[in-house]
Amino acid sequence: MVGVGPFVPHTATRFRNEPAGTLEQTLRLLAVVRLMIPEVLLPATTALGSIHPRGRELGLMAGANVVMPNISPQVTRDKYLLYDGKVGTALTPDEGVADLIRRIDSTGYRAVVSRGDHRGQADIGREISREG
Repeated sequence: MVGVGPFVPHTATRFRNEPAGTLEQTLRLLAVVRLMIPEVLLPATTALGSIHPRGRELGLMAGANVVMPNISPQVTRDKYLLYDGKVGTALTPDEGVADLIRRIDSTGYRAVVSRGDHRGQADIGREISREG
């Protein structure tokens, strides 16, 4: 797996005044990584969805093939805020998963729930697969 996402400054860190990464930079890098390593597990990150309303969907269309829902209990989520404005924090785990599936469907891909690695991939399919 290669994790590529935009830098999003957090107001409580010394990096709060540093410039954020952009949607365009992130999508370009996702596409380059996909071309360089075709079999890589490449997530469309929550940070990408936090900087643009359709960021994760655009990430999938640029070459990402993994999304990771936030299934942490809502009572503990404030302990894991890496940056301000994290997408999906107000949704329950079930609502978050349903929202991700709806978003993936809107791209023409379909969600496949799996272990998230390549072992046994012939039996479980890819994390994101194109309808066709």
